[in-house]
Amino acid sequence: MRRIDTSTARRVMIEFEGQPLEARQGETVAAALLAANHWSFRTTPVSGAARGPFCMMGVCFDCLVEIDGMANRQACMTEVREGMRVNRQHGAAP
Repeated sequence: MRRIDTSTARRVMIEFEGQPLEARQGETVAAALLAANHWSFRTTPVSGAARGPFCMMGVCFDCLVEIDGMANRQACMTEVREGMRVNRQHGAAP
């Protein structure tokens, strides 16, 4: 996975699992995480199996993450913003 040259895109800093991560303005959380080699975004409620983005267009819900304390956010449909805190989602969230 690599980004297409976006050298003119403004850089924004987000946090993933407590670690700083540089993203590009205008890209989705899923794109930023994949570009940083993070492939597992959540675990399933029953078996705990790792899941990551599949469709990248909001249909499959395999990219669910917690964003700024709110669970069940679709990483592929959420644009990054400065200071955003993203965590993996473990199992089902209320």
